[in-house]
Amino acid sequence: MTSYRILVMGVSGSGKSHVGRLLAERLDADFIDGDDHHPAANIAKMARGTPLDDDDRRGWLMTLADVFADYRHADRSVVVGCSALKLRYRDILRSGDPKLAIVYLQGSRALLRKRLTGREGHFFKGDGMLDSQLADLEPPVPEEALSVAVSEPPESIIERAAAWLVSTPRRA
Repeated sequence: MTSYRILVMGVSGSGKSHVGRLLAERLDADFIDGDDHHPAANIAKMARGTPLDDDDRRGWLMTLADVFADYRHADRSVVVGCSALKLRYRDILRSGDPKLAIVYLQGSRALLRKRLTGREGHFFKGDGMLDSQLADLEPPVPEEALSVAVSEPPESIIERAAAWLVSTPRRA
């Protein structure tokens, strides 16, 4: 059986955790929410409504790259939900697995904001943080990732992602 290391990426509110869990279930893979690996200082900063900068993200991204590397070495499948907004962030994650498969969840600011305002108990706060993420976002090109509209039903996103995984060879 083929094993995959998959990044489900997008800005906050795009559904990375929900879609990532469903995709992991479909593939009999582990799911890891990248947010669970943020250091306490990052969580505190975001809880205050202050966007993270590249220095804040560097160690967190290296930790997630190590997760991908561990799964690659064990030849096991994992799906990680992580914003991975910039190409250089995705390059850090690919250092853990050069054949990393990326599913990009894209949506309009209005839809993302609506989703975020309906969330309870999450440390991501405020329009300023959403605007910061959207400003930082470097959407992946088609050769880098499968792009899916978050307005699609989750089941449809999972079907498209599963079909894409088996039909698209990964380049190292």
